[in-house]
Amino acid sequence: MSAGLPRTPAGLPAEARVLTAAAVVSEGAVLRPGWLAVVGTQVVAAGRGEPPHPADEELGDVTLVPGFIDLHVHGGAGAAFTDGAADAVRRAAEEHLRHGTTTLLASLVSAEVPELERQVRALTPLVGSEPGRATVAGQHLEGPFLSDARRGAHDPHVLCPPDRSSLTRLLDAGEGTVRMVTVAPELPGGIPAVELLAARGVLAAVGHTDASYDVTRAAVDAGARVATHLFNAMRPVHHREPGPVTALLEDDRVLVELINDGVHLHPAIARDVLRVAGTGRVTLVTDAMAATGVGDGEYVLGGLPVHVEEGVARLVDGGSIAGSTLTMDVAFRRAVQVVGLSLEDAVAVTSTTPAAALGRDDLGDLAPGRRADVVALSPELAVARVMTGGRWVP
Repeated sequence: MSAGLPRTPAGLPAEARVLTAAAVVSEGAVLRPGWLAVVGTQVVAAGRGEPPHPADEELGDVTLVPGFIDLHVHGGAGAAFTDGAADAVRRAAEEHLRHGTTTLLASLVSAEVPELERQVRALTPLVGSEPGRATVAGQHLEGPFLSDARRGAHDPHVLCPPDRSSLTRLLDAGEGTVRMVTVAPELPGGIPAVELLAARGVLAAVGHTDASYDVTRAAVDAGARVATHLFNAMRPVHHREPGPVTALLEDDRVLVELINDGVHLHPAIARDVLRVAGTGRVTLVTDAMAATGVGDGEYVLGGLPVHVEEGVARLVDGGSIAGSTLTMDVAFRRAVQVVGLSLEDAVAVTSTTPAAALGRDDLGDLAPGRRADVVALSPELAVARVMTGGRWVP
């Protein structure tokens, strides 16, 4: 907000649009009733009670929260980010935007390195753009450097250890847009791969791993900072060998992803994780695949056939869970209504914490200086309206 802008007597810039709502979640507090002032693409003020001047838009019985940020999403509306085509990216982004996701990382699944390089190059020019008005903030490579024993819905024929040459090749193809890479650190070259990612400013994520507790601790010491969908596709906790879950959960340096759909995790597990790690270290993600928003039927994920029934995606061969059809509004709503989070804590794990993980101090809160990405939620916490960059989505 420029100090040179003309001001109203109340102190707001003259061109500010004031929105009123039953509640506004801002800077860790719920303002009831609340108001928000927007100039151009930015929030310039927020407050409780009567606004400084009459509202330009009275939104009624809704709660305004910051746009959701999804760090792990593969597609939607029948389109996958592996397609690489601008239209496919737009369709997937639009589907998630309808559900309040205003910023996302485009996640790619395991493929042979030359094919994955092609996909990364195709996505690179779309990063930073707003296809469908949701911002693609970067790319996430979920594979191929994963454990065959914990591969989940990844093609076993393309999995490989992370050699420096292949990893460098993929990062270079992204020209700085690859923001996160999931690695099983117990593989040959796993710890050096984590060190390389950290040195290049890329989030090294531990996932699809059969690593021991000690190896996982070594990976975190080497620079790993994210747990890819904690518990899922990981060696389970055992009282004599705690494995990766305990190592990742106990370290304050690690951001923990949770898929809060009631399929991947029991709500009691989500509560336990939040009690241990706190909202500053937990981010809800969807891991959503192309079937999201389309419905039950037959699909393909990373070249593998997937059957979706009653919204649950599983590999045709073997029955492993294959991503999800979750959207961030459902994850938010379940966080409040099932897991038991407060509104402000639900905002933290869907907006504020993932924004911090991306190093984006312009996102994640309805506070002065932040981008005006806003989700209006009904009393039932369903999406009523979505704003990106100060404009309502049609």
